[in-house]
Amino acid sequence: MSKESKEQKYEEAFAELQDIVRKMENDEYSIDEIAVQLKTAQRLIKFCKDKLTKTESEISKIQAERE
Repeated sequence: MSKESKEQKYEEAFAELQDIVRKMENDEYSIDEIAVQLKTAQRLIKFCKDKLTKTESEISKIQAERE
C-alpha cells in the first residue's frame, strides 16, 4: 500500500502513479479495483502537482534573492 503523503517522496509517488497507469492500460484491475486505484491516482497526482508547485516557488524565490 502507499505511504502517507507527508512521508512520501515525489519520486516514489510518481513511480506509484506510473505503476497504476501501466496496470490500467494492461487491464490488470478488476472493476472494483479500478475505483480504488483511480482515487489513489487522484491523490498521487495532487501530491506531485503540489510538490512541483512548491519547488517552483522556492526556486523563484531563490532566483529573486540573487537579483
